[in-house]
Amino acid sequence: MTTPLVTAAGRCEAGRRKSIHRMLMAGSALVPALMTGSLLASTGAFAQALSTGTPPASASVNGTAATATPAAAAPPKTWLEGITYGAQVEGGVTGNFDRPADGLNYGRLFDDKANTALLNSVQLTATRAIDPTLSTFDFGFMLQGTYGSDARYTHYLGEFGHVTNDRNQFSILQANVTMHAPVLFKGGIDFKLGQFATLIGYETIDPSTNPFYSHSYNFNFGPFEHTGLIAEAHLNPTVDLYGEIDTGESTTFGNGDNNAKPAGLVGVGLNSLAGGKLTVLAFLHLGPEDATNAIGHEANSSMRYEGDVVATYKATDKLTLVAEAQWQHDDFYGADSYGLAGYASYALTPTLTANFRGEVYRDNAGFFVAAFPGNTDAYRGLNGLSTTAFGAGRQTYSEWTWGVSYKPVIPHVALLAFRPEIRWDKSFSGGHPYNALTNTGNFTLAADVILGF
Repeated sequence: MTTPLVTAAGRCEAGRRKSIHRMLMAGSALVPALMTGSLLASTGAFAQALSTGTPPASASVNGTAATATPAAAAPPKTWLEGITYGAQVEGGVTGNFDRPADGLNYGRLFDDKANTALLNSVQLTATRAIDPTLSTFDFGFMLQGTYGSDARYTHYLGEFGHVTNDRNQFSILQANVTMHAPVLFKGGIDFKLGQFATLIGYETIDPSTNPFYSHSYNFNFGPFEHTGLIAEAHLNPTVDLYGEIDTGESTTFGNGDNNAKPAGLVGVGLNSLAGGKLTVLAFLHLGPEDATNAIGHEANSSMRYEGDVVATYKATDKLTLVAEAQWQHDDFYGADSYGLAGYASYALTPTLTANFRGEVYRDNAGFFVAAFPGNTDAYRGLNGLSTTAFGAGRQTYSEWTWGVSYKPVIPHVALLAFRPEIRWDKSFSGGHPYNALTNTGNFTLAADVILGF
């Protein structure tokens, strides 16, 4: 193996991510009906409908109107009756025809083990969603934890990171309280306080909201989670503004932070453009992210910037197109990354969707993209400690992924999904990042199963 150009601690900082709200843009035929409303409250009825495959009464499926309008559910009589519980299990396997000597699919995180069946996650959730349309105050919460191989990459610093060295670990994904406040603007302001998935990016930690088992470079090597306070102001039906103060990427307070300075996020959401077919989300997260253990006191002043824009266009009842552009910069290492990704989802039937993803990702200093052979490498790297992580130097990566998502409707089962895929990764810069740093490209076949209740 070659020695990384920069410390693995720096790279693994860029590995955290995502928020359930992106299910509004996961390629479903329900997207037009879901483009409005609070992203902070997206675990409510619309998001539940999307994840279970049951459309709202006013929606159509593949252009065909629902044959019957179900009776509206009675509102909960008490606050406690609004609490819902869920469980979701995901497992998958990635076949790598190179049979890499190190056993790794380079450039991957959640599906990083080649030719190995993984229990990716057993996810448990308790939530009470707020209603952003109310003219009164509303309060909610989310508690979400996961057990499995994905948890190696989703720890908050200082939480469960050293409990076990096994491949399957436990981590908290979200633990927060939410509030809808009908103040200042007609749509009011929604608040979230605690630990939560980042707003940045199209793909999410929750596998049920993504078109593929494998993830993009944009997802794998950008932020995952934050601890702090976020506000979403609904200026009008078209414009939402976001502001956030947090401790950084996958960190929390005290010894749970890898430096002594805060970070934050600003953003804007544009809804129902182009006749209701287009939604645009743009966010910038900024603040010190490098670990004091790795670079000393300069960690408190060295800034990292992470910007992301996602545009979702519902071209027809069956075809959804998504474009994502991402940029990252780390001051201390002088490192930049630039990522462009495009997605297309076409609903072949009410239960079968064909998906495509194409992506180009430039890592100009070999800083952001890395592999983590050890089960605690990502967590130790976040804290600036020694690891066995390694990188491939300066590279321009690309990946092209084709697959289908099959989601049959089964009584008493919230979600059953099967997602086979074919993927080709290639370095455009002549490097050899794949197959234990010996190949310029890599071909994989993969599939996963998701079961939710």
